[in-house]
Amino acid sequence: MAGRYAPKTVLAHLIQRRNQTYSEIVAEFVELGGTITERHLRRLASGERAGTTPQTRRTLQRMFGKPVEELLAPYVPEQAAQVVPAPAASGRITTGNEMEVLDMAASRARAFALAAQSGLGSEAMEQVYDDVRHAAQAYPQRPLPEILGQLVETQDLVFGLLESRQRPENHRQLYFLAGVTGGLLAKASHDLGNPHAALTQARTAFMCADNADHHGLRAWVRGLQSLVSYWAGNPHDSVRYAQLGAGYAEQANSTTSVWLPVSEARAWAALGNPEATRAALERAEEAWNSVHNDDLDDMGGLCTFGRNRQLYYAADALAQLPGEVEQAQRYSSQAVDAYTDQNHPEWAFGDAAGSHAAMAITRISSGELDGAADALAPVLTLPTERRINGVVHSARRVHQALRQSGRADDARELQEEIETFTRTPMQSYTR
Repeated sequence: MAGRYAPKTVLAHLIQRRNQTYSEIVAEFVELGGTITERHLRRLASGERAGTTPQTRRTLQRMFGKPVEELLAPYVPEQAAQVVPAPAASGRITTGNEMEVLDMAASRARAFALAAQSGLGSEAMEQVYDDVRHAAQAYPQRPLPEILGQLVETQDLVFGLLESRQRPENHRQLYFLAGVTGGLLAKASHDLGNPHAALTQARTAFMCADNADHHGLRAWVRGLQSLVSYWAGNPHDSVRYAQLGAGYAEQANSTTSVWLPVSEARAWAALGNPEATRAALERAEEAWNSVHNDDLDDMGGLCTFGRNRQLYYAADALAQLPGEVEQAQRYSSQAVDAYTDQNHPEWAFGDAAGSHAAMAITRISSGELDGAADALAPVLTLPTERRINGVVHSARRVHQALRQSGRADDARELQEEIETFTRTPMQSYTR
């Protein structure tokens, strides 16, 4: 049974009063259609974790008869006289959203499959792979608040599996998946404007890549570190991380061999070095001749690097260099066109917004203020939940370009629109 310790949360108190073990609570949770690990439940009960998915919140409320905000609140002894709800009966789920019902049923099946085996079998391992793959593919296309909770729970699941007894042949695969989820959470931390947390996640992800002995994953994590450093205003670090990953990318021959040099190009452009920028862009283009997708690329989404993202990165780099206006216009136009189709597998709202911002900057350089406003218009209409860190920084760069153009008075309205947009980034939405 759950130990008789002084409960830190209302949830911990209610679990004690029910006289059940944590594993029994988890089993009941699964019966009600939810998905949770014992480790995650213990962390919620101890107050170490507060993040939960909508599905977890609904299931906890059904089990304990209280909203999650109340369950995770600090426990005070005066609450002891309250009636403890009986375990919820696992009856028919009623909702007006059929897809939500199917998602809950799938989560229940997933949790049962993982809990029913003392060591991961092929089917269970395939399920974990599918969870991570789904997160990687959803990440560039869906607002972060919609997927962050599930991503955190997936990382918690993989860490929990690594901490439990597993067959030796599964350890390398699990470390690979832990590295991917850590990388995705590094990107999430960056998107929320927290570079310190992003680099912390990335260091752990690189350690997992080492344990998995996966060159492509090592190179990919270096790419993420380069990206975080670039947007944090540390271009020298961005160059360093991109170069540190080059050797791994060369051995992997994955799409990271394109991503790393084009990431280096952006950082060199931020440092005002056109020669190094052009050289890095050329290396990125040449790398396509030897690219062979690896199992990380096969994850899709944020785990691979395609032609569309290359166009955006090149446009973003060249737009920063005064002597490359014509090339920047060409790349930004191609990038904007590439991201027009939102049904394309490579479509990503953040990269699409960055492409429009690069086009706006090149038009400002050419004196086309109305054209710049037209280019940036789709960015300024993005809802708050899609105003990730890179998008907000891209919009601020357009504001800076207007200020430096000598025609700020003629573009006052656009500047004010940008200021309004950047006042409400996504991190304010998620608080």
